[in-house]
Amino acid sequence: MTQRINFAKESPDIMKKFMEFVTATKDNVVEESIRDLVNVRVAQLNNCTFCLDMHIKQAKLHGERELRLYHLASWRESMLFSPRERASLAWAEILTKLPDLGVPDDIYERVRSQLSEKELSDLTFVVMSANAWTRVNAGFMTVPGSFDTALGLDKAELN
Repeated sequence: MTQRINFAKESPDIMKKFMEFVTATKDNVVEESIRDLVNVRVAQLNNCTFCLDMHIKQAKLHGERELRLYHLASWRESMLFSPRERASLAWAEILTKLPDLGVPDDIYERVRSQLSEKELSDLTFVVMSANAWTRVNAGFMTVPGSFDTALGLDKAELN
């Protein structure tokens, strides 16, 4: 495997601004449990092992039940998710895997029936952040678990 660059070291000014954006997405009206589910689902869709590892550990530390994390890949069939969570996951999926013609009205309307305008807007930025992290971590092959201690994720006890 080819050794990849350290993107944070090579672009420190951009990384600082990006971290400001990421931090801002954590301070919004969408509850943490939905943000956790969305982050895990985006990581699954993007096949980013680093992000999946990190977000599962974060969700567990925030109190998410393991069974719901196991069911997340098949959330449409699982009875463990509320209509609000389902709408949020649908929004995350459609924005992550954009169709050629954009977001269909029926999906938008379904999501709007569960989320306020502010919640939908804030959730969109959460999805943007998750997808941006996936692109940089997948592109530079960040090693899963490599920041566990620094981020306090070792407390999740998922080794």
